[in-house]
Amino acid sequence: MKALVAGASGQTGRRIVQELVNRGIPVRALVRNQESARIILPSEAEIVVGDVLQPASLMDAIADCTVLLCATGASPSFDPTGPYRVDYEGTKNLVDAAKAKGIQHFVLVSSLCVSRILHPLNLFFLILVWKKQAETYLQQSGLTYTIVRPGGLRNDDNSDAIVMTGADRLFEGSIPRSKVAQVCVEALFHPTARNQIVEIVASPDAPPKRFEEMFASLKES
Repeated sequence: MKALVAGASGQTGRRIVQELVNRGIPVRALVRNQESARIILPSEAEIVVGDVLQPASLMDAIADCTVLLCATGASPSFDPTGPYRVDYEGTKNLVDAAKAKGIQHFVLVSSLCVSRILHPLNLFFLILVWKKQAETYLQQSGLTYTIVRPGGLRNDDNSDAIVMTGADRLFEGSIPRSKVAQVCVEALFHPTARNQIVEIVASPDAPPKRFEEMFASLKES
């Protein structure tokens, strides 16, 4: 297994890179700025420069990778096209490249509540709408996928247990980005995570469960 992480220098992406390194999985980090990425990312990660909005750069970036984890996302700005371009067109470009290169498993970090049109986040130029469109494109691509929908993202870690459900069952809650990274990487190793939408938050009141048990419960629901 060799992993490409798109959005590797972002707050969630860098944690996915670190989790892969911790697991001893060779990882290539797709970034737009090589200099800043070398400061942020672990030295074990191979850094490759590319842009999800430039499809020609993605084929070389994927190269010999066998799995792809996408943690890209539009940055807050006054550009009304940002969420459409990054969250939809960028992901679409990655999916097309992954399919052309024979990627075995595509893990997409999306968001809780993407199915709710009347959600405050859609005031940010329909960001959840475009994330949902990206999910649909991946689902219809024929690739093996896992779509991870985290709640509110926290940069600090905690000992709260992960709560995992299938699609459109969780509508509030938060989760440390480090736990999102763990779920994304674990999904690569559990057959029951394949072709599933996974919603996750963290709760101090939830009983701890093994990843195998959590992913298996998705098939039962």
